Amino acid sequence: MKIPYAALCVIMVVLLSEAHLTKAVTCSPQELSPCFAAFTSSSPPSSKCCSKMKEQKPCLCGYLKDPNFSQYVNSPNAKRIASTCGVQFPNC
Repeated sequence: MKIPYAALCVIMVVLLSEAHLTKAVTCSPQELSPCFAAFTSSSPPSSKCCSKMKEQKPCLCGYLKDPNFSQYVNSPNAKRIASTCGVQFPNC
């Protein structure tokens, strides 16, 4: 089957457009600073905290493996925050 050149160009434009729409996440625990009060107390997470938690979800396994952050990220409060924000807590 031969694909016309114009159709191939349209497909490439669509694929490239979708690639630019996906945002690369910079894994930085400091991005979770809006969650500090919720991590250290029984305060509910703010909407900003939930937004950052969702953004940083791909990074959570890395934080869990880092001894500097695992005590916070693996805490009952972190699991409560994730649940409240609708972020599935990872099994790493």
